[in-house]
Amino acid sequence: MNTTNTPPPLLDGVNIVELSMLGPGLLTTFFSDLGADVIKVEPPAGDYIRKMTWPIINDVSLLHLHCHRNKRSITLDLKNPEGLAVFEDLIRNADAVVEAMRPGAMARMGLTFERLQELNPKIVFCGISGYGATGPYRDMPSHGIAYDTWAGLIPPEVDDEGFTRIPSFPNIGINVGPMMGAFGLLAGITRARATGIGCEMEVAQSDAAAYMNWYVLETNLAYRRPEDEVTGNASDDYLRRPPGLAGMYEGVRYQIYASNDGHVLFMASEQAFWKNFCEAVDRADLFEAYPGSTYADHARGNIELQRELRDIFATKSTEEWLQFSIDVNTPIAPVYDGQQALDDPQFQHRFPLYTVEQVGAEQMPLPLKITGEELPVPTMAPTVGQHNDEVLASLGYDEEKIAALKAANALGKPE
Repeated sequence: MNTTNTPPPLLDGVNIVELSMLGPGLLTTFFSDLGADVIKVEPPAGDYIRKMTWPIINDVSLLHLHCHRNKRSITLDLKNPEGLAVFEDLIRNADAVVEAMRPGAMARMGLTFERLQELNPKIVFCGISGYGATGPYRDMPSHGIAYDTWAGLIPPEVDDEGFTRIPSFPNIGINVGPMMGAFGLLAGITRARATGIGCEMEVAQSDAAAYMNWYVLETNLAYRRPEDEVTGNASDDYLRRPPGLAGMYEGVRYQIYASNDGHVLFMASEQAFWKNFCEAVDRADLFEAYPGSTYADHARGNIELQRELRDIFATKSTEEWLQFSIDVNTPIAPVYDGQQALDDPQFQHRFPLYTVEQVGAEQMPLPLKITGEELPVPTMAPTVGQHNDEVLASLGYDEEKIAALKAANALGKPE
């Protein structure tokens, strides 16, 4: 019971059982970061996420430290009848169970959704996998980049030797898939608490990658229709630009320019912003010569204007152009790499980092601000089976029963 004036965390009292391998367990991190009790059920050998990819920090991967912070770990041998019985007790006390691995893993152990409902009629089940629980790719092995290449998000690069390379690109599917799954899971829990009706849902990381590319994919669909039905903007004389960012390549008033110490993105596609810019740099002649349309006019292909802007942007530093943007009311943004972004004052203001002492590595918190409140104090991602006794005790098991479970190897055979 909360005896102070401080409100409890937003998801205090929400209980989730997670059965995951590798990164898809991020789905429940959105819950644990907001105060839900997430119990990560692991095989006796543990989830090998702790050794997967780089960097490895004090012999533990950053992937594990981030994806499983604020969670508790219990090991169970689900092939052992007594271990399976413990898992079923966890489900009886949970709001939701998440299967973050290949589709059907739980069902193959007899834990179908129907069985889950017998244990807990209000249970919400969410499966998250690479290509989803249906379709011809259902059982195809994969890793995270696959979902982005499948969704048309990563064009291959060719190096000087003629080898095809994976370009540097933010992973979409492996991050947005868990986020969409968390949104659906929270909706399911909300309804179940109000009505007593549970549900079964699933999300594919590939679907999420495609959904994040909706503008390109839906533009291509639109362009399959006759040109007299689907056109470009009036500012482009109704000519169809290539979909998405490919259509920005020839932009001029909306383009990246070099400052005298880096690069900035200029975004004066509205006439009002363009006028503000021209007057502030004492080049009203540019506005008179190229006034543009009221909206969505990038002066596409105007090389003469692009040369003028190239010379103008080279006269100031990136920091000076950002202040100019604020003072003059014309949109200009910095163009950073992953190192420079960390040192930007806006980043540092918005992301007060979790510390090494708190979570094992400097980490970014959930990007959510709750007025007058702080996010729950973070805890370190668990070691394998770190909370075995604690979780079992929370189920009402006494010391004798816990000892019997260990003797029966329900938590795994001792090494």
